[in-house]
Amino acid sequence: MDNSVFRQNLDPFTFLERSAFVYPDKPAVVYKERVYTYRELRERVNRFAGALRAAGVGPGDRVAFIVPNLPPLLEGHYAPMSIGAALVAVNTRLSAREIAYILNHSKAKVVVFDSEFAPVVREIRGEAPGVELFVQVVDEAPKAGDVPGPEYEEFLASAPEGEHRVPIASEMDVIAVNYTSGTTGTPKGVQYHARGAYLNALGEVIETGLNWRSVYLWTLPMFHCNGWCNTWAVTAVGGTHVCLRRVEPAEVYALIERHRVTNMCGAPTVLTAMYASPAAEGRDLSGLTIATGGAPPAPQVVRTMEAMGASVIHLYGLTETYGPITLCVPQPSWDAMSAEERAFAKAPQGVPYVHAGAGVRVVDERMRDVPRDGETMGEVVMRSNGVMSGYLDDPEATAAAFAGGWFHSGDLGVWRPDGQIELKDRAKDVIISGGENISSQEVEKVIMEHPGVLEVSVVAVPDDRWGETPKAFVTPRDGAALTAEEVTAFCRERLAHFKAPRLVEFGSLPKTATGKIQKYVLREREWAGRESRIQGSQG
Repeated sequence: MDNSVFRQNLDPFTFLERSAFVYPDKPAVVYKERVYTYRELRERVNRFAGALRAAGVGPGDRVAFIVPNLPPLLEGHYAPMSIGAALVAVNTRLSAREIAYILNHSKAKVVVFDSEFAPVVREIRGEAPGVELFVQVVDEAPKAGDVPGPEYEEFLASAPEGEHRVPIASEMDVIAVNYTSGTTGTPKGVQYHARGAYLNALGEVIETGLNWRSVYLWTLPMFHCNGWCNTWAVTAVGGTHVCLRRVEPAEVYALIERHRVTNMCGAPTVLTAMYASPAAEGRDLSGLTIATGGAPPAPQVVRTMEAMGASVIHLYGLTETYGPITLCVPQPSWDAMSAEERAFAKAPQGVPYVHAGAGVRVVDERMRDVPRDGETMGEVVMRSNGVMSGYLDDPEATAAAFAGGWFHSGDLGVWRPDGQIELKDRAKDVIISGGENISSQEVEKVIMEHPGVLEVSVVAVPDDRWGETPKAFVTPRDGAALTAEEVTAFCRERLAHFKAPRLVEFGSLPKTATGKIQKYVLREREWAGRESRIQGSQG
């Protein structure tokens, strides 16, 4: 029997096809003064796909982007997958060395980059021999004439005529590879399959209330778990994407007002910057839904934003779960609460997204559910369509992550009597600064390269703006005259700037009898008198 009658692959590309058919003349993408309708977006994606095929890109290949939240990156979420290739959206804040590693590990065949990042491209060209073509997006920075390869619009215009889409062979085909922040050393390539992306996008639609009238402002990086799958979710309902090159509070407010924005996402630091800005004066955010994650939002953040009229949704997840997989679901009883009580009620990481079903648990070391008493600690594990299909070319790490038939988050929390999960600590020494994960081990390894350093330990310390920030505790070599500024500069030359510790303290380090550095002693001292609500890597 031909089961194609009743079973079709779940493919996010069909979201674009449907919206181009149902809403051909409706604004799909807005950037500055340029507006693309859904018909135009579908045509541009098709030309992009054709140009990629003409350049030799086919099934199984990878196309990398080093581009901020511009229309080409949104188009990159559709064109590669439409010909069987996969998107690798690179964190634009990474150093040249880190980007080169990702390009080589992913075996990227084509790199699309914004001209602002031309200096990085010049530096890595010789270190990424597998890249066959560089395509340059020219927006605010002038075109880099010394970097070979076509400009993006020229590249689209070079496409042969006709329809270029090649339907996916299986809904389990990989359509995107997203790299972790290297929380245990080198970053791992997290593989997203078409089925997971499709269902996670619909989860966003349901849980954040997207519909055809929605106007979504891109304050969340599209490189971050594919924008928590909103790159596909907004398109699925025929909503409007408002692109934003960089997040500046005054511009965010202006765009919210100009385009009547209904939805946006971002780490709590984005919200803090918004309400702390002089541009916040007199703003009415009624009708705006803000999804926040990456770090638990302080009750004050929720309370302040909701006092301006916005509705805040608290989410939790990881890169390995396509971004959010749980959320703190509003309850009818909240209507009778004060603003302060409601802000505290939104503190837990909540319950599974609708697409995840019952696929989130808190377990002990023997994979048994911990009591739902709000006190017994356990590890948060996941199993659903919203979990990656594995780490690229890393079977050992994949097997370890999937031990016992569940994905192990490494995050420790409790299960409350009301069924909500609340994170309390993390098994790994991950620092989350402004929603970005930082590996303490990675930073330590770099600092140890300094000839004047004998020992170092890096831990998270409280920061009013970023939630937490890395601090380095350094024991200098005898006779070395180190300064904090020197250590920071040394790191900035070798790492993304947000990973470099601005705070450095010199002295001996606390150790066990066997010589192991006691990080928890340093952490407890730094957080004394402050509530440390620590969570794992948010997607």
